[in-house]
Amino acid sequence: MIVEFKQLVKPKLKRPVLVEGFPGVGMVGTISSAYLAEKMQMTLVGYIQSSHFPPIAAIHNFIPVSPARIYASEKYDLIVLFSEFIIPAEVVYELSQRILQFAKENNASAIYSLAGIATPKPDQRIYGIASTKKMGEQLKKQGIQLIKEGATQGVSGVLISECAARNFPAANLLVQTSSPMEPAGSAKLLDKLSELVRIPVDTKPLLAEGKVIEQRIKDSMEKIKSLHSKYSQMDSNPAYG
Repeated sequence: MIVEFKQLVKPKLKRPVLVEGFPGVGMVGTISSAYLAEKMQMTLVGYIQSSHFPPIAAIHNFIPVSPARIYASEKYDLIVLFSEFIIPAEVVYELSQRILQFAKENNASAIYSLAGIATPKPDQRIYGIASTKKMGEQLKKQGIQLIKEGATQGVSGVLISECAARNFPAANLLVQTSSPMEPAGSAKLLDKLSELVRIPVDTKPLLAEGKVIEQRIKDSMEKIKSLHSKYSQMDSNPAYG
């Protein structure tokens, strides 16, 4: 097993909704998931570990934490997981399987993946991919346009196909973007998620502080990337250590 989920706390959940977001187009997954965990005052309950991940700890509010974290809210019966680094390609398949396994272990009612679609001229619509017919109907009722033909990649892409194969309720919610960082699109996705799962997410601060949040995440990812690069150089150069 190259990916492990380490739980620090076992929250009392009933039929939680699991939301995941990983770096990708517009950084939508990370921005929206991190914002959701912070604004809903969710509890850090675990982290995701792999020998294929960069050997780095993030520091938030003076505390060192894993860059791939798991949060939960007993109040809203919600689980959120995300990472602050791009998931290596060789880990994507197993991580997707482990997310589905983790969802089942926690009796999750559904999985929602938040992501972006690259396009030169973004529109205002939210697009969706559903793993089951019932989930597809739920998305359409909320005005989400289902994607009939195409392709999707990364953790959310593999995860939705795994869920479809196992008839597990899941949906990819996607917003178009032409920006490397998309706080506004992330806010739109969270507004739609709020309608779907009935959680009170206030996205006004995300819109108002979009540039600040964008810069904070950009700085964090660049620091992780820089540290990983330096570590790799040291590891491969016998002059170090």
